[in-house]
Amino acid sequence: MPLKLPANLPAIELLKKEHIFVKGSLCDSMQDIRPLRLAVLNLMPLKIVTETDLVRLLDNSPLPVEIDWMKIRSHTSKNTPAAHIEAFYRDYYTLKDRHYDGMIITGAPVEQLEFHDVTYWDELKEIFDWARDCVRSTLYICWAAQAALFHFYGVPKYDLPAKMFGVFTHTMNEPHVPVFRGFDDEFFVPHSRHTETRREDILKVPELTLLSESERAGVYMVMSRGGRDFYITGHSEYAPYRLQDEYLRDLNKGLPITVPANYYPDDDASRPPVVRWRGHSNLLFTNWLHYYVGGE
Repeated sequence: MPLKLPANLPAIELLKKEHIFVKGSLCDSMQDIRPLRLAVLNLMPLKIVTETDLVRLLDNSPLPVEIDWMKIRSHTSKNTPAAHIEAFYRDYYTLKDRHYDGMIITGAPVEQLEFHDVTYWDELKEIFDWARDCVRSTLYICWAAQAALFHFYGVPKYDLPAKMFGVFTHTMNEPHVPVFRGFDDEFFVPHSRHTETRREDILKVPELTLLSESERAGVYMVMSRGGRDFYITGHSEYAPYRLQDEYLRDLNKGLPITVPANYYPDDDASRPPVVRWRGHSNLLFTNWLHYYVGGE
């Protein structure tokens, strides 16, 4: 996909090191095609890492796309240089008069807080409501999925006895929904979270469709409004070493953490991880762009 990106966005150089060529401007054959407009509200602490993960996947579609990176005005990121935020991000109040074809709202490291205790909860609720009016289809990831399900439908989240951490097998409950085009009957998704959404709470809400779940990891994908909203509890966007980085981070902090399940060969953290989710991730984002963001 010809992604319209700033020439000096760090993700471009990082992906070149992976031998992934990011097309930073629209090619001649695409000049007459209106690019799909995406807004990405990046709530993750390491914003450059998340930008790279998302650009890696969004660049696979043949559809031209331009991205606006959005930030929360009422929160200052402590883990990303202020110069980077200033250069590439604009807050919701600057962008809210625009209409977007698609939006991605990422997870955030606040899942063990009550929703109302998150310092930017009021602003986030306003963004959720705005997205329903001004965005064709929104993808809520991990904590954002839990937050949106709670905000719109009152679906609670629950603390887990131990962190759900690893790569797990999933199946489709509604295999003919276009977001699953090309999927295998079973597919893998990374998860990294301390809380869960329960299927019985989803099934109580007529407006929600439980699309996919895992015997180990539970609810994975929920849809509402015919695909205008997707709620995804895992991290399909993760790069191969993201779980390892989180594992080593928690080890170094002395936090209780186990080796991520189904990630290292024989659970041996001295060996390179086995990537089982790359094909699913590419299909997920390509199908979402093609059938829901770019669909009429």
